[in-house]
Amino acid sequence: MVKHIVLFRLSEKNPKNLEKAVSALKSLEGNIETLKFIEVGIDFKESEKSYDIALTTHFDNKEGLETYAKHPNHLPVVEVMQTLCSQRVVVDYEY
Repeated sequence: MVKHIVLFRLSEKNPKNLEKAVSALKSLEGNIETLKFIEVGIDFKESEKSYDIALTTHFDNKEGLETYAKHPNHLPVVEVMQTLCSQRVVVDYEY
């Protein structure tokens, strides 16, 4: 199994941008065959070290993650997140 985790920091954190980002990420659920699990979380601590949104996804294997990355339902979400976010960090690992 492969886990893909992305943390996002919004350029302008406000309710409208937060909702737009979360909605875009949640739209992936059920729309990409290799995506086995998705969880979207919003940071509540709001410390200077915090990121605003966490995305956790699971795949059967590395190939499933690669399919997801190039999937036509994923690419518009990437575009939305790029317009809304100033930073992101990613980790991918097998478990």
